[in-house]
Amino acid sequence: MKQETRRLIYERLRASNPNPQPELDYSSAFELLIAVILSAQATDISVNKVTKDLFPIANTPEAFLKLGLEKLEIQIKSIGLFRSKAKNIIKTCEILITEHNSQVPDNREDLEKLFGVGRKTANVVLNIFFKQPTIAVDTHIFRVSNRTGIAPGKNELAVEKELLSITPEEFLLDAHHWLLLHGRYICTARSPKCRECLLNDICEKNI
Repeated sequence: MKQETRRLIYERLRASNPNPQPELDYSSAFELLIAVILSAQATDISVNKVTKDLFPIANTPEAFLKLGLEKLEIQIKSIGLFRSKAKNIIKTCEILITEHNSQVPDNREDLEKLFGVGRKTANVVLNIFFKQPTIAVDTHIFRVSNRTGIAPGKNELAVEKELLSITPEEFLLDAHHWLLLHGRYICTARSPKCRECLLNDICEKNI
């Protein structure tokens, strides 16, 4: 795909959604981190339902440790893999308290040392809260990147590197949201809505 076409894709996505916002509910870096950990293999809607009741009870590392593993499991039991996620969250809170003064790190190296935090989760936190030009490639972004031809790759890391390489600087901060939302609502895994797609005439349609 020509770079001119890639730019046009971003220009159209920006025009349709000039100020894209994450769909996870949060009010701090810590709440965002917890929400993203919970969102693995779960929908943002299901996570928001859980955190709506969870965060008023506990929204700091200390409060989560006070809540304890068993009560945390009860709070998040409607989320898939809730037991392992609860254990990871408790361990992560312990590290945040002992090593980071209860603050969420603003760099990938320290974030990826936390339990339940991989490259994708770290990228989400860095991009959304710390406003760093990262792109967290999930299944939606991976699909859109390969289908449209904007940044094809064999795996998520390859797509991430390609997107960071070809995305003009002015679009980098919001590229993650635009591509994710496009994949979530238009370029869906099954029955993509090509007739409604604003990229239909410039998409390479590798379906």
